[in-house]
Amino acid sequence: MIRLVRAYSTKFSLKSGSKTISKAQECVQSIHPTTPARTRFAPSPTGYLHLGSLRTALYNYLLAKNTGGQFLLRLEDTDQNRLVEDAEQNIYDSLKWCNIEIDEGPNEGGEFGPYRQSDRTEIYNKYIQILLDKGLAYYCTCSKERLHNLRESASLLKPPTTVTYDRKCLSQANAPHAQSIIRFKSPEKYESFHDLVHGTMNLQPQVNYSDRRYDDIVLMKSDGLPTYHFANVVDDHLMKITHVIRGEEWLPSTPKHIALYRAFGWDPPKFAHIPLLTSLEDKKLSKRQGDIGILSMREKGILPESIINFVALFGWSPPRETPGVSSSESMTMDQLISSFSLDHLTKGNAKVNDSKLYHFNKFHLGEAVKSPKRLAALTEEHFPTFLQETGINDKELLRKILQYLGPSLTNLNEIESIHSYIYSPPQYSSPVPKQTELILPQLLCLPAEDFNQNVKVIMDNSHLTKKQVFQAVRFALSGGISGLSLPLLIELLGATEYKKRLQSAIDFISKSA
Repeated sequence: MIRLVRAYSTKFSLKSGSKTISKAQECVQSIHPTTPARTRFAPSPTGYLHLGSLRTALYNYLLAKNTGGQFLLRLEDTDQNRLVEDAEQNIYDSLKWCNIEIDEGPNEGGEFGPYRQSDRTEIYNKYIQILLDKGLAYYCTCSKERLHNLRESASLLKPPTTVTYDRKCLSQANAPHAQSIIRFKSPEKYESFHDLVHGTMNLQPQVNYSDRRYDDIVLMKSDGLPTYHFANVVDDHLMKITHVIRGEEWLPSTPKHIALYRAFGWDPPKFAHIPLLTSLEDKKLSKRQGDIGILSMREKGILPESIINFVALFGWSPPRETPGVSSSESMTMDQLISSFSLDHLTKGNAKVNDSKLYHFNKFHLGEAVKSPKRLAALTEEHFPTFLQETGINDKELLRKILQYLGPSLTNLNEIESIHSYIYSPPQYSSPVPKQTELILPQLLCLPAEDFNQNVKVIMDNSHLTKKQVFQAVRFALSGGISGLSLPLLIELLGATEYKKRLQSAIDFISKSA
C-alpha cells in the first residue's frame, strides 16, 4: 500500500563546494520503512554523551523499535589520542538511564561483532587491500610539511579549491613504510544521492582546473588504524545497517561515503541528516554553549522520561490525529516508539529551550508519582541527595513527600531548595498576611483532622474569607511558600507539628508587634 505524505520543497546550502538540490512540490511516497530497520549509534568515546549525541541515538533507536528492527551500539575508538578514560562507561550509563536498550554492542555481543572499532583491525586490513588491488586506493608518503604547504597554496588559488591533494603519490609505486598513509582515489565527480530529509542532493567539491587538486581522503592512518570515513562504511555494510540517521554536519561527507560503497560494489544504506541543535540565539550548541552532559541532568533533578521527551522534538514532530489540531507533545518512550515516523522529520535548525525541558519534567514527575513502582524507584534514586542535604535518614518520609508534592515540582531538587519547610520549621518574615493574628488562635483550638471543616467554622463565626484563612495557615506552616494543598501538607506534617507551627507563627507575630 502506498501512503501519501506531506509535500514540500527544499533548498540547502553548504559553504564549501558546488551543489544542486531540488525536490518537486508534489505528493510523495512515504519514506518510512515498512520492513524492520537495522540502525546504529556509533559514538567516539572522546567525551561524555550530550544532547546532540543522545538525539542521534534516540532517533535511530525509535526507528528500529517502531519497525521491529535492531538497534546497535558501535564504539568508534580509532582516534586513540583523544580517548577519555571513562567516556565509554558514560555512554553506557547514559543510554541505560534514558531507557535506550541496546540489541547488539560491545557488551551485548551479536552476530556481526566485534562492535569496538579498535578490535576490528584485521577486517579493515582485508578491505583496504581490496581497494589497493583494484587501484582505488594508494599509499601516500608525503610529509606533514608538504601537506601543509598544499593546503596553504589551495586557499590562495583564484578561484580557491576546497580540496587540496595533488595526487603526487598516485603515480609513484610507493612501498608502505612506518609513516605512510593510504588514500582513496576519489571519482572525478561524485554521484548525486537522495537524503530522506533533504531530498536529492548533488554535492561537488570546488576545484581550480589550472592547478588540479583531488578529494582523495585518507582511509588508513600511519598508525595502522582506519579513519572514520573508511571504518564507518565497512562496518555499516558488514553489520547490515539499513538506515543511518545522523547530524546535518555529516552531509558534506556523504558523497565520499557513497563513493566508497560503490568502490566495493556495495549498496549504501538510506541516509537521513537531521538539523543542527542551536541556542535560542541560533548559535550552534557546544560544550560551552548549552550542550551539556546527559548524566548531569540527573544531578539537576531531571527525569529520564523528560530528557527523552525533550530531545525527541529536536527535528521531529508528532503526527496530528486531527488535521489543524496540534497533538500533545508530552509523550512517554512507548508513545514515542509508536508514533515515530521518518515522514515527520523536520529540516529547520532545532532551538534548544531549557524552559520546555522543565515543562516536560513537571508533567512527567506528576505522572511518575502515580505509579507505585516508579515512585519507589524515584525515592531510591533521590534519597542519597535528600540524606546529604537534610541529614534525615527516612526513606518513607521522602516517598510521601514525592507522592504529595510531585505534581507541584519542576525538578526533584526543589524538595530541598524550595520545600524544606516540609521537614524543618519555616523561617518567618514580614509582611504577615492580614488577619493572621485572628485566625491562627482559633485554629489552635480546633482539631487538626478536618481542616476544611475548621475553615468553614471560622468563616461562619466571623467576617473572614476563605482566602484570608488559607493565606494565614500557609504562612504558619510553610512561611508562605506555595506547593502542597494545605490538607495534604497538614497530613504530611502530622497533628503535633501542625499545632506547633501554628503556635510558632503566633509567637512570631506577637514579638513583631
